[in-house]
Amino acid sequence: MSDLFIQERIANSFAAQGLMATIGARLALVQEGEVHVALPFSMALSQQRGYLHAGATTSIVDSACGYAALTRAPAGFDVVTAEFKLNLLRPALGQRFLAVGRVVSAGRLLTVCTGEVRAFADGGEGYKVVALMQATIVNVAE
Repeated sequence: MSDLFIQERIANSFAAQGLMATIGARLALVQEGEVHVALPFSMALSQQRGYLHAGATTSIVDSACGYAALTRAPAGFDVVTAEFKLNLLRPALGQRFLAVGRVVSAGRLLTVCTGEVRAFADGGEGYKVVALMQATIVNVAE
């Protein structure tokens, strides 16, 4: 598949996700086997201590992993998450977050991905990894 086809395929599917629009997430990078999803911090997405809620953290990294898998899925197939394991490493404190999903192994029906969520402080170049994910994604006929 061409890079342009992959980018259009992912962008069209991402645009159809109501949750990503609701929380203000956007695609930041799409390439074969890797997708980045960016999310600015909002108090509307916080938990009681002011951290990004684990539900928002999970949502962006699940999407990043799923879309990374979709870059490797055959034409005529979509993807859904079958399972994932998430480790929350530290409080999700930052002005913006970036979920990075990467394909580890792509098979005929199942794709295994890893993901991480990076928290960026105000104006800072560096980041802290706040969550790690391992996910199994299933190819489903459209």
